[in-house]
Amino acid sequence: MTTTPSISLDPGGAAHAAPPEAIEAATAPAPVAGSGVGDYIALMKPRVMALVVFTGLAGLVAAPVAMNPLSAAIAILCIAVGAGAAGAFNMAYDADIDAVMKRTRRRPVPTGRVPRSEAYTFAGVMSLASVLLMGMATNYVAAGLLAFSIAFYCVIYTMWLKRLTPQNIVIGGAAGAFPPVIGWAAATGSVSMDAIILFAIIFLWTPPHSWALALYKSGDYAAASVPMMPVARGAKSTRIQILIYTALYLAATAGPLVTGLGGWMYAIAAGLGGALFALLALRVHASRAGDTPGAEDELYAVRAGDKSARDLFAYSIAHLSLLFAALLVEHGAGAYWPLPGGAG
Repeated sequence: MTTTPSISLDPGGAAHAAPPEAIEAATAPAPVAGSGVGDYIALMKPRVMALVVFTGLAGLVAAPVAMNPLSAAIAILCIAVGAGAAGAFNMAYDADIDAVMKRTRRRPVPTGRVPRSEAYTFAGVMSLASVLLMGMATNYVAAGLLAFSIAFYCVIYTMWLKRLTPQNIVIGGAAGAFPPVIGWAAATGSVSMDAIILFAIIFLWTPPHSWALALYKSGDYAAASVPMMPVARGAKSTRIQILIYTALYLAATAGPLVTGLGGWMYAIAAGLGGALFALLALRVHASRAGDTPGAEDELYAVRAGDKSARDLFAYSIAHLSLLFAALLVEHGAGAYWPLPGGAG
């Protein structure tokens, strides 16, 4: 069993944390013999992959062109593998800071169960395979978008923005917004206004989702010198910005109703589900979540004062899933009923 050395930190946040070189030296993992299949599955961030695959599938099914089932299955597989490749690269590159954070220190690379070089190789092979297979099975537009989204996540977000600016997940969130566009392009060979609206929904969903997590894990991010918004600008500013981005996100969810992509089922998910999202964001704004840096071990573990942030984080996943599930059922199961006066 390996242990992770602790690093003494002042409570002032990233500005007072240990320099990256010291973190990496202090947290270098002891060699561990052998890597299991489960380690490589964990390397692909299966929780993130699940949402990526789901939104990609919804984009593919909602597109106005029916795909050959085999080609559609291959397209979804490519989206999943591409997302897993990006996640593996992220884990390899961020192994030094993952080792410092309680929530991530048991990941395969920081514990030494998967050597960093093998994680990079794994990510590279899967990236190449997913893009090539997407190009052969569907079209070059979808393959190009998949390649761009992988590169964006690895280079723009992971290597550049994540350790540089509190706007890291605002800009970097674009990488996670591509799957429904890729699914749409796989079916149609093009990108339409509806696909762009689906992109915008996820892009604007990412800040309140990620910052809610950052509020109750800010101690982790400060220890690792990652300038997430609560660390760089404080909890109060983060709570205000969560509210602002929630309003923008909910406005974007109305887009499919305007164009006719979403019917009655989607309208209910966007309306009632969005109302609950707004209430939870208001609850976070009125709370003192994040005022005292927290860093519990498990993803949903939280102290009493931060529960509102944890609740918003958990519900945000449910609401995004609900929206895309509505589109999936409406267009995939023949349950689409247009709204009166809608474009559909």
